[in-house]
Amino acid sequence: MLTINYCTQCGELVELRVPSGDNLPRHVCASCEFIHYQNPKIVAGCIPEWGDRILLCKRAIEPRSGLWTIPAGFMENLETVEQAAARETDEEACAKVIIDGLYGVYNIPHISQVYMVFRGQLVDGKFSPGPESLETRLYSEEEIPWEELAFPVIVNSLKRYFNDRRRGVFEPHIDIIKPLRG
Repeated sequence: MLTINYCTQCGELVELRVPSGDNLPRHVCASCEFIHYQNPKIVAGCIPEWGDRILLCKRAIEPRSGLWTIPAGFMENLETVEQAAARETDEEACAKVIIDGLYGVYNIPHISQVYMVFRGQLVDGKFSPGPESLETRLYSEEEIPWEELAFPVIVNSLKRYFNDRRRGVFEPHIDIIKPLRG
C-alpha cells in the first residue's frame, strides 16, 4: 500500500484507519473524512498474431529492460481494456491489431495487478519498435526466447497459448501468478 500524507480533496493530513462500515485500513482525511481507496492496477496486453507467428517486443524500459514481452501496459482512464490492448500494441510495436477477444485474466495479488491478455490479428503485418521497445520481432513457437521473457505472466500466457493453438481451441481462462521464490 502506498503511503498518502495529504488529502487530494482538501489538502489536510490523512491517517491510516478502518473507516466506519469498512473492514480494511484506508487513508482517511482527518478533516473532511474523504477515503483514499487504493485498488489494483489493470494491465492490458495483446498476443498479436501474423500467420503462425506472434509479435514480441524487447523492452527498452525498466522493469526488465532488454527482455521480451507481449505488448502490454497500464490501462488509461476513459478507455476499454480492448482499446488499451490495441493502444499498447501500437505504442510498443507500431502495429495495428484487430482484437479477437479476451484470452486470459491473470491475478497477480503480490504486486496488486490484474493482467487482461487478448488475442489480436495484425492488420497489415507492419511493425517496428516504439519508444518503449528496443526491438520487435515475429516468432514461431520454436523460436520463442523462453529464458529471455520478462515476466512470469508472459511465460504462463504464451505456454498456454501455444498449447491451445495445437489443440485448435482458444478458451478464455483465469489464473493466479505467484511470486518467484529464490
